[in-house]
Amino acid sequence: MFDIPRAIRKRLFLALATLPFLGVVAAFGIAPDTATRDITQETVVENLDLPQVTPTDTGNFDYWREERIGRGDTLPELLARLGVNDADTRAFLSAAGEAKSLARLAPGRSVLARVTSGGQLMLFRYLASDEMLVTVSRANGIFTAQEKQAVLETRLIMRSGDIQGSLFGATDAADVPDRIASEMAEVFSGDIDFHRDLRRGDHFSLVYEAYYLDGQLIKSGRLLAAEFINQGKVSRALHFKDAQGREGYYTPDGQSLKRAFLKSPLPFSRISSGFSNARYHPVLKEWRAHKGIDYAAPTGTPVRAIADAVVNVAGRQGGYGNLVVLNHHGNYSSAYGHLSRFAKGVKRGTRVKQGQVIGYVGATGLATGPHLHYEFRVAGVQKNPLGLKLPTSYPLDPRSRSQFLSQSQGLGNRLDMLRSTNLASLN
Repeated sequence: MFDIPRAIRKRLFLALATLPFLGVVAAFGIAPDTATRDITQETVVENLDLPQVTPTDTGNFDYWREERIGRGDTLPELLARLGVNDADTRAFLSAAGEAKSLARLAPGRSVLARVTSGGQLMLFRYLASDEMLVTVSRANGIFTAQEKQAVLETRLIMRSGDIQGSLFGATDAADVPDRIASEMAEVFSGDIDFHRDLRRGDHFSLVYEAYYLDGQLIKSGRLLAAEFINQGKVSRALHFKDAQGREGYYTPDGQSLKRAFLKSPLPFSRISSGFSNARYHPVLKEWRAHKGIDYAAPTGTPVRAIADAVVNVAGRQGGYGNLVVLNHHGNYSSAYGHLSRFAKGVKRGTRVKQGQVIGYVGATGLATGPHLHYEFRVAGVQKNPLGLKLPTSYPLDPRSRSQFLSQSQGLGNRLDMLRSTNLASLN
């Protein structure tokens, strides 16, 4: 299954939308008892001057891409993640000296860029502070950087769409930023396995914040509400921040969606080899038990901790190659093998949070290609995580639950409105 780029989808939609009207022209009926044999028929040939059609380049499409700045990130690294080609990267860096704010990127903030599918950078925006916006624009192939005071307007954005192939293909078609799409997948990761459960016709609805300056999108904000209908099952997530400043996502009745364990250490990947007591090993060329799950993914794909933990092992270990073993609450632990490298600061004895990147997919040890070997262990014994009923998180306390129910009603109403629609934008 592949995704048709958004621009082609729009052209097909417009072409198909005209068909019913063309059909009307040929659908005039004839009243009963009308005599038709005596009607004189005449053929008329008329030359029509048709407008000249200029071919358009359908090979390039613009996308809005958003990247969060990490600690130690440089401009070339950010531009590479945004998909900017080498020539535009060099030209951009030459112009970047005009904006002092680009010399000190602030970790945690985001950059927004409009990039073509061919890697051309059309526009770059970076909110260096709550008051300062840096814009690098392109005109006639030349980049110009500008800094100006920013007074942002907050808008509530509503989007919905249907799954036709991949999740990101559907969210791209609905004009949803990748960061919001990833956040939705993360929120529902305890209930929906996006590796195995996604089906054509599944429906999503989103309500989120976006920040604008002079009518132009600067950055996306928080995901406030989401609904995902997967194989007919409805899952909802509503954002709530309590009086102590703690925030998270909850079901409509106040149950926390932050599960004790994520269903998968990779947000999007496919299972290339499942848990089995007898599998033919591709390297050793013999039948042996496979006490874990293999996820196929490109080298360098970030691997997440499935739950809060203390690192027990972070080093090279036999056929596992580069291996991380995490000790979770109680007698639970998890293992992540064949890593290309470890995340910065991950070593024995350090504490990690659920969802924190602990390493990157690779092919070290006994591996024929890049993938993650993942094990879930109970009292040191490997178990199939796809077949286990794992502990969940706890609901809101009575006072917070009362506040949540009153505050979330409006968001729930918006999701109700979006359920039966497919919107590219409503704000």
